[in-house]
Amino acid sequence: MRVRPGRGRNLLVATTVALVALTACSGRTGSPPGVAASSAPAPADTVNRALDDLERFWTATYPTISDGKPFPPIQGGFHPYTQADPPPPCGSEAGVYQPNAFYCPDGDFIAWDAEKLIPELQTNFGQLLVALVMAHEYGHAIQHRLGVTNQPTVVLEQQADCFAGAWLADALAGRSTAAGGITPAQIDSALAGMLQLRDQPGTSATSAGAHGNAFDRIRALQDGVQNGATTCAGYRADNLPITEVPFTQERDAASGGNLPYDEAVDVLVKDAAEYWSRAYPQLTGQPWKELTVQPFAPGSAPECASPDAIADGAAFYCPEGDFIAFDNEQLGPTLYDRAGDNAVGMLVGDLYARAAQHRRGQSTQGDGQLTVDCLNGSWTYDLLHRDARSQQTQLSPGDLDEAVAALLAFGRATAGTGPSGFDRIAAYRNGVLKGLSACG
Repeated sequence: MRVRPGRGRNLLVATTVALVALTACSGRTGSPPGVAASSAPAPADTVNRALDDLERFWTATYPTISDGKPFPPIQGGFHPYTQADPPPPCGSEAGVYQPNAFYCPDGDFIAWDAEKLIPELQTNFGQLLVALVMAHEYGHAIQHRLGVTNQPTVVLEQQADCFAGAWLADALAGRSTAAGGITPAQIDSALAGMLQLRDQPGTSATSAGAHGNAFDRIRALQDGVQNGATTCAGYRADNLPITEVPFTQERDAASGGNLPYDEAVDVLVKDAAEYWSRAYPQLTGQPWKELTVQPFAPGSAPECASPDAIADGAAFYCPEGDFIAFDNEQLGPTLYDRAGDNAVGMLVGDLYARAAQHRRGQSTQGDGQLTVDCLNGSWTYDLLHRDARSQQTQLSPGDLDEAVAALLAFGRATAGTGPSGFDRIAAYRNGVLKGLSACG
């Protein structure tokens, strides 16, 4: 988040520690949901089952995107590697150990770090993320067979994410031999892992080796789930809504694009209020009334008979008093410290959107929660489309990923209650990309 002067082919891998800590701040951990550690298959078994199932899937699906041509199986094999036994060479490049996974077009093989990467991903985020990593690399093999190689790296990487999503849709339909009975909580855990497989904030989408920010990569995965492999096969540089941008100011790069916490809260609350003073009349034909914001310390929340709460009650809209309140000593600072200033923005935006839903007599539960998320995204749309030369608050690189992290911190699926984080991110993205008119 920034305020203008004048106003008060491989898999990119990063550490998994931050996201595990962030999800823990809302009472959840990064352990594979619903699967006891002792009952989970070994990571090598997870990989092997996924690869077998991916061959099944692409044998059936490839002809639908290749004018009926049959799928040519991978010829160079599958290669787990370790520091003591590095991967095979790929073309002129020597095989060197890296905590990574990759597809080699010259040798037509897939290789992965079986020593650190895959075991850590399974431990922290579950078997489904490991399967999706393999599905992503298989996606590169599909590109090679289709002859789609002359696109920017970020397009090729997101196309591979989309192909992985097409496989996930097949698994969700019950046809997978490797991933049966997938739960919303398992999907949300895999999405949390994808946050760690993103470019670092400030990476340009035009950089060599760019894979995309988490917002774009999850969008591509969801595109595959919702629209299938044919849509993925059509990915090109001129038809993808890429949101990844570099830092343009040294001070933003130095701060990671984050305002100090107290300033961020003040700026975000004022900006949300200003946005809704414009958006609510468009949505309802009625004027927006000023909304009171009450920060509180743990154990001293303002009284409210029937709070519409999120984050395990640490933030809420109070219909009776027509105010919003949030824990400004633990919840807000924890989101800020572990994800960034726009994670706090997501909290503020959710509460304002929740108030808007109540004021216009609409539900915030079930599908109503998805409308809240879309409305929250419409504020982000407004932030994204402001003149860079204006004095208004604007987004910084990484802010969209912080929004996704926040949704997965206080909006992940729990047993039988409310929409999943997967669905909530999709609803938020709809608002981000299309604006207020998309939210109804």
